[in-house]
Amino acid sequence: MTAGVLAFGDSITNGGGELQWGVALQSWSLWTARGLGLPYTGYAVDGARAEQVATEQVPAFEARTALPGARYAVGCLYAGVNDVRAPDFDAAAFESAYARVAAFLAERCDRVLLVTLPEDLGRPRAAGVDAGNAAILRVAADVGALVLDLRAFGARNLVMVDHVHPTAFGQVWIAERALDVLAADGMEVRVRPASLIHPGGRTPLRALQGDWTYVYRALRLRALDAAGRARRAARGA
Repeated sequence: MTAGVLAFGDSITNGGGELQWGVALQSWSLWTARGLGLPYTGYAVDGARAEQVATEQVPAFEARTALPGARYAVGCLYAGVNDVRAPDFDAAAFESAYARVAAFLAERCDRVLLVTLPEDLGRPRAAGVDAGNAAILRVAADVGALVLDLRAFGARNLVMVDHVHPTAFGQVWIAERALDVLAADGMEVRVRPASLIHPGGRTPLRALQGDWTYVYRALRLRALDAAGRARRAARGA
């Protein structure tokens, strides 16, 4: 008997946010656990970087778990989004922290699932994605982890206007691919997350409202980014 699915990460794995066509935004790792018919234990925290996962989330798990000796069927780690978007991104430090978490999961879990970062990440695009993904793939090879490849992730209905956070549909999409990876490694998928959601009817008016909302948010994000760059340029002049 295993304790189910254990997950570490940032806001993407923590989940939560606005509805999309009546579908609640839940964590991809929670959807994955539901698909496997397993209990879920999540320690992800919004805004976390890899070092915080290693030094805060892992110790939190060790301090709070009621099953200190239990093994988990799957250990999930989706971290690095906040690292590679930061101006002070240090690829070596990221890899070191990430590797510590992956090694911890490998000791506790029958399978470890690591997630690569979308290449089209953030606005402006994050500069450290390639280095971050290279580190993730090296760590996966070192610990014998499975890899959920999200490098091509980014369809408009799957990711929010910030090009960082998945929508409710995006979280389900990620979970479906995670289940594909786990099924290919021999795990039984008991239910598909996509079959558990029931989006509200898409009428022409609602579609138009959604389009305009997306455009408004995209323009606002660009304006804020331009204003920030102008302020930084003025300070450096």
